Amino acid sequence: MQLHIHPSTLELGSSHWQQYLSLQADPFSQYAFHAALEHSGSVGGESGWQPLHLEITEAGNPIALIPSYVKTNSWGEYVFDFEWANAYQRYGLEYYPKMISAVPFTPCAGPRILLAEGAELTTALTFLQQQLPHLCSQLKLSSWHWLFAQQPDWEAAQQQSWHQRIGCQYHWYNHTYSQFEDFTARLTSRKRKSIKKERRVIVEQGIKFTWQQGDNISSQSLKEFYACYQSTYMKRRSQGYLTYPFFSQLLTQMPEKLLLVTASKDESPLAYALFFVDDDTLYGRYWGCLEEVEFLHFETCYYQGIDYCIAKGIPHFDAGAQGEHKLARGFIPQLTHSYHYLAETGFNDAIKAFCTAEAQQIEHYMQWAETALPYKTE
Repeated sequence: MQLHIHPSTLELGSSHWQQYLSLQADPFSQYAFHAALEHSGSVGGESGWQPLHLEITEAGNPIALIPSYVKTNSWGEYVFDFEWANAYQRYGLEYYPKMISAVPFTPCAGPRILLAEGAELTTALTFLQQQLPHLCSQLKLSSWHWLFAQQPDWEAAQQQSWHQRIGCQYHWYNHTYSQFEDFTARLTSRKRKSIKKERRVIVEQGIKFTWQQGDNISSQSLKEFYACYQSTYMKRRSQGYLTYPFFSQLLTQMPEKLLLVTASKDESPLAYALFFVDDDTLYGRYWGCLEEVEFLHFETCYYQGIDYCIAKGIPHFDAGAQGEHKLARGFIPQLTHSYHYLAETGFNDAIKAFCTAEAQQIEHYMQWAETALPYKTE
């Protein structure tokens, strides 16, 4: 087998990329998503993300494509390794550049090792592990990181000698509900009343919600959404990672995957949230508001999404990273899995201890989180 590196999504091309991927795969694995990142300048240049995709072939036949990026910082990854970078610095070593196999700015589990038809994941991973020392030496990389591996991919990854990190996210599951009240009927009385109150506060203020999908999303709505998206970052004295042309190109190249919800009062927009969708999952990704309104974030980003899943029969809602407050609103804690290779073997024992301690903390938290869920005891 051979390992090839490709320094550009655009040069790799759609047909080459998609031969590794079914069109039914999650939106973030699609060529159109990665191409929009590069074409819009959201990656490349001074962004800290340089495309460098890995491809495995055998006798000229495709085996696997691994969308990857060389990083000169750790922003926009959502698996935090700043402590690792600081440790390298204390010992006079460079942690950057490093390589990550992930989707930029997207903490969603999915197929990050894209396989050609008939290819075996275990075979591809074993070959990749053999190649990583030479790859890191050749490109002067400190490490390689596979973020947000999906099941069963992370199960196969455990057979390799990589460091495993786990994290916690909160997801909602649709138990074939017919209406929102079917969902809340499964909650304890106190939690059910709390959610009902939050939704009532929004209704009583005359705030209304409209959904637009794909080609029905107007350019004006997209511009207003982007202003809201940037305003969210400006409140933290920073700027959003993604450029307006990124969103505009997504609307052109993969419109069927995009959903935009608008919260309005007296026909004036208050907030926007942009979702992605596939056959099995609704993904809550970006939000912003022009005016702070109590419970507006919960309604726009969570309850509207739940309503949509129920109406469309979508079984799974991934509302984004972090947010312990999701527990009280019926989102279930679940583990995320990431895998890490370090070229500097002298750090392996320390990193192993770090990952073990972190995993114990996460597992203890998961046990507590299960007790904090609002569902009635069956």
